[in-house]
Amino acid sequence: MIALSLAEIAAVLGGELRLAGTDTADSVVDGVVDTDSRKMTAGSVFVAKPGAETDGHRFVGAAVEAGAALAIVEHVVDVEVSQIVVADAVVALADLAREVVARVRAGGRLKIVGITGSNGKTTTKNFLARILSDEGPTVAPVNSFNNEVGAPVTMLRVTHDTEYLVSEFGADAPGSIARLAGLVEPDIAVVLMVGMAHAGGFGGIEATAKAKSELVSAAVAGGTAVLNVDDPRVAAMRGLAESRGMTVVGFGQGDAADVRAQDLAVSASGTTCVVERAGERMPLHLRVLGAHHVNNALAAIAAAGVLGVSASDAIARLETLEIAERWRMQPMGNERVRIINDAYNASPDSMAAALRTLAQITGPGERTVAVLGAMTELGEDAGEEHDRIGLLAVRLNIQRIVVVGPEARRLYLSAVGEGSWDSEAVHLADQDAAFEYLRTELRDGDRVLVKSSNSVGLRHLGDRLGELFS
Repeated sequence: MIALSLAEIAAVLGGELRLAGTDTADSVVDGVVDTDSRKMTAGSVFVAKPGAETDGHRFVGAAVEAGAALAIVEHVVDVEVSQIVVADAVVALADLAREVVARVRAGGRLKIVGITGSNGKTTTKNFLARILSDEGPTVAPVNSFNNEVGAPVTMLRVTHDTEYLVSEFGADAPGSIARLAGLVEPDIAVVLMVGMAHAGGFGGIEATAKAKSELVSAAVAGGTAVLNVDDPRVAAMRGLAESRGMTVVGFGQGDAADVRAQDLAVSASGTTCVVERAGERMPLHLRVLGAHHVNNALAAIAAAGVLGVSASDAIARLETLEIAERWRMQPMGNERVRIINDAYNASPDSMAAALRTLAQITGPGERTVAVLGAMTELGEDAGEEHDRIGLLAVRLNIQRIVVVGPEARRLYLSAVGEGSWDSEAVHLADQDAAFEYLRTELRDGDRVLVKSSNSVGLRHLGDRLGELFS
């Protein structure tokens, strides 16, 4: 964080400053700002966020021992550290992020890119951060820090030297993206796709589309919207963007795209294609597994182009990446038994894309094995969407379908109903049962996909399998 005095922070937050030790109102802090006491270092600011399972106020002492110089609290804690008492710690975190980014932006160097979409946010964020990091100091979220805590914590990492802030915006309800993106008003708004992920929480896919469009509305008027023109719901946001005086750059694989990919070919070593931008045609070999990541790469190339990065430079930097993020199409195991751990999250779109990738990268004499858990947050569509994935797995000729957990049983029944029987499809109660089954079932030449929603936790099963066959 930039250097601010305790009095300045208290004024920004509208809180009551309680000084401790030798501190004065003019004492300055410029360290990490976080809600996790384990991340404190000398001069840090600890935000004591109440939670459903624990209360951050219990960890103020631990934060101070780790070096925290200031605690933002909702009530005074009996710990020797200066404290700012606020009504809502999460709101205070957002207010501080807004102020810090505004002060840095006033210096004229900082450019802000916001990214949203039902799938691909974290991958695209990592792609773009890789491209921009060679241009100048870049701040981007760790993992999927895209909610009401993670997004402001990331924003608070900017300093006066930062040239690029790449923010990822998730949504758990209508208005979430508007609030988070409104803290920084991005210069560039990137919308990747509108799919069924979290549709249950929004009341359907059209409501999801409206929520994703909040990023375009929150961006700087006269800025740029980078839109997936292959997705009709995203392409329809052009009118909203143009009504705000924004330039629209389309990406995709169709003729309407300004930045597009052609001649896709998928293999176990990644995806190759030809990228076309402004009349230039350039080959791209993306080592990150899965043809569905090509659109994420196009989005990053398009956004980087708005910031003045040549397509050739952007492509060269993307080609250095081997994985997008841990647990996202992450190759593990060995050449005999290859594990693809893609269980950080799952929606019908990403599940289908991962299954297609598994089928595409498995060669003659090799066997496809899909280890699948539930897709959560689909609301009333959950049953039908699990049915579709079961049908797709069979139609892609996935040779072993291992379904884990009671919430995913309907996927198993759908696969069996489509013709996957005689042990081609099995249903196991939990991760331990699945591990024991796979430990003896897997054999040389197997290509294994592990995929589920984050809350199901199959990523840990993927890690165990990866270690077993390392």
